[in-house]
Amino acid sequence: MGKEKVLAKAVQALNKHLPVERKTLSTLLSEDKPAVRGKDSSVQRIKREELQKIANLISKEDYGKLRLPIYIELTSDYGRGIARVHGKSECEIVRRLLGKESKDVDEIFIHREDMRKLRRELQTATQYAFFMSV
Repeated sequence: MGKEKVLAKAVQALNKHLPVERKTLSTLLSEDKPAVRGKDSSVQRIKREELQKIANLISKEDYGKLRLPIYIELTSDYGRGIARVHGKSECEIVRRLLGKESKDVDEIFIHREDMRKLRRELQTATQYAFFMSV
């Protein structure tokens, strides 16, 4: 097996916790026990307090657009200790939680200390996602 295939398998294994399908904020807020199902069949609960915190950071119109959990994307392409968050609503939440200046963008790059802060604030509503460049 080639080096790329081995790496691809390793990345796939690292991502087996990611949900089969992410759910919208409105869907999760309507559930008794908000959760998503992982590719590994695990059930990942999302704390209601985190959903409320997120709901307070974006407009009601965006509840149906925002898909959770928010992915913190890691790849060697971005450089050591740098991750990307993708999506307009996702970026808005990250910027507000981290106290960054407001810009209307659909991707934001954050450094390790910001990743830690984001994960502390939204432990169950964020997930690390690993990518490999080809």
